[in-house]
Amino acid sequence: MNTSNPLVSRVLLTNDDGIDAPGLAVLEQVAARIAAEVWVVAPEHDQSGTSHSISLHAPLRYSRQGERRFGVSGTPGDCVVMAVRHLMVDHPPDLVLSGVNRGANLGVETVFSGTVGAAMTAMLFGLPAIALSQTFRDAAAVRWDTARMLAPEVIARLYRAGSLHACLNVNFPDVPPEEAGPLTPTRQGAGVVKSINVVPRVDPRGFTYHWLQFHRESHEDAPDSETAVVRAGGISVTPLQFERTGEAALELLRTRLAAG
Repeated sequence: MNTSNPLVSRVLLTNDDGIDAPGLAVLEQVAARIAAEVWVVAPEHDQSGTSHSISLHAPLRYSRQGERRFGVSGTPGDCVVMAVRHLMVDHPPDLVLSGVNRGANLGVETVFSGTVGAAMTAMLFGLPAIALSQTFRDAAAVRWDTARMLAPEVIARLYRAGSLHACLNVNFPDVPPEEAGPLTPTRQGAGVVKSINVVPRVDPRGFTYHWLQFHRESHEDAPDSETAVVRAGGISVTPLQFERTGEAALELLRTRLAAG
């Protein structure tokens, strides 16, 4: 990428793993290659699983953590709103990047993802937005170099594709960068989340508390789904929209209600 001729003038970075997450550090390195000016507005703490939520019942606070770098006390969605409507209000970003998430965001899981939620919030403001995730099999050996090396060209290609009236969900495969397959347009598909379980625990004082935990199962998905493409070593990109009406279900509902 030619840094003397940046892709965009101003880019906003956020995530859901928190401002100190390694994936955000990777994204900052990527952004430095494609943008003249990089802004970071990210949660002060891990906000995984917060989806599109914004804080309506608690005040938001932010801390300056460097030049054009801010930590926010709320969700990824809060971070985008704070950036676009307050911190960067005089000069909004040309592009919003969310991630790089530690782990995949595939299928149904995208509904819960704060990484994707931040990109969806940016779309609400009419801004081009891309969510980026690095898949892994071994949590102790996440292949950050794959996202670091491949993301600049992936982002450039997607940005130059122009407005699609959707945010884009990108997943990098768990393979070395030189072995990754091509960038492939995909559909969301089912993914690997089977259910959400409740895991009881007892604290040192004898009181019960609970963790919520995704239960995942590997199974066949549509050939053009995110899961299938990433599993085969490719880079998936899925356009996501706010409109989630089930068209077949809508027609069925109309028919059944009309029949009384």
